[in-house]
Amino acid sequence: MARFANVEVPADKQIQIALTYVYGIGPKTARDIVHAANIDPTTRTKNLTEAEEKRLRDIIDANYMVEGDLHRVVANNVKRLKDIGTYRGLRHKLNLPVRGQNTRTNARTKRGKRVAIGGSQPKAASKT
Repeated sequence: MARFANVEVPADKQIQIALTYVYGIGPKTARDIVHAANIDPTTRTKNLTEAEEKRLRDIIDANYMVEGDLHRVVANNVKRLKDIGTYRGLRHKLNLPVRGQNTRTNARTKRGKRVAIGGSQPKAASKT
């Protein structure tokens, strides 16, 4: 398996698909990287030569912010929003959707599992 930006990418996938396993590289960026390295996009990762892998690594390291660095930048941006007290920062603090989505019925992913409210069902009749 080849390693790019300290991530093992699948050996049996095409290189343009395999590169998307790295955080910060999407389909468009992967196509750009492969094109810049003069590699056929349909080449399987296991069929790359050492020189081709090195070219890909050099391009990624020189031109793109990926993995740990990108995680750090995103975390710092969210922390900055929280610190200065913006509306978006507040939404991050409260674990609610940040980009204006509806929360009355949806947003289950962000808000978590439903919590039953006591007293909404009639009490079951008990035998006396």
